[in-house]
Amino acid sequence: MHGKKNKAAVLNRLARLEGQVRGVARMVEEERYCVDVLTQTAAIRSALRAVEKLVIEDHARTCVEDAVASGDPQAQRAKFLELIDLLDKARA
Repeated sequence: MHGKKNKAAVLNRLARLEGQVRGVARMVEEERYCVDVLTQTAAIRSALRAVEKLVIEDHARTCVEDAVASGDPQAQRAKFLELIDLLDKARA
């Protein structure tokens, strides 16, 4: 991401995710209850999906929009297919 609208939000969420992952590692080291560990890993997955959503929004808002504005059908198709691939990966 270079100069994108959501850059600060993405970095903030990633910092929180980093803390969450360290917290789960501590939970495992302390042999905490499995359900508690799994609850935290589910929260991490959810937070990571939120990061992906912000990055995809920025990609659509900048890269895809630029290709559309360019009028170049090859660039438009390439960015469209790239966006579809990103959405598919985010859903997996």
